[in-house]
Amino acid sequence: MNESSGFPLGDGPSSGISVTLTAGTLQAIRERVGKRGVSAYLEMAAQRQIERDNLNELLADFEKINGPADPRAVSDKRTRLTGNSTPESGTAA
Repeated sequence: MNESSGFPLGDGPSSGISVTLTAGTLQAIRERVGKRGVSAYLEMAAQRQIERDNLNELLADFEKINGPADPRAVSDKRTRLTGNSTPESGTAA
């Protein structure tokens, strides 16, 4: 398949590939989604990772232009948005 076909993330025809996972990771996925849900689970995980990578690149570009975010301002905004001043595990500022 032509890699430069211009499909947006999550769109276009499916294409089979070979993926190697550790036994523990594969077991955890199968426990969540069953044997037949592994491909869909990996598709969604890959999409989320690409979105995170894109966001990290955007933030890096922003910081390059504007400098790093003020930790106090981030904390204040987090408190206003969530009512919680300490970041929870896995949440972004």
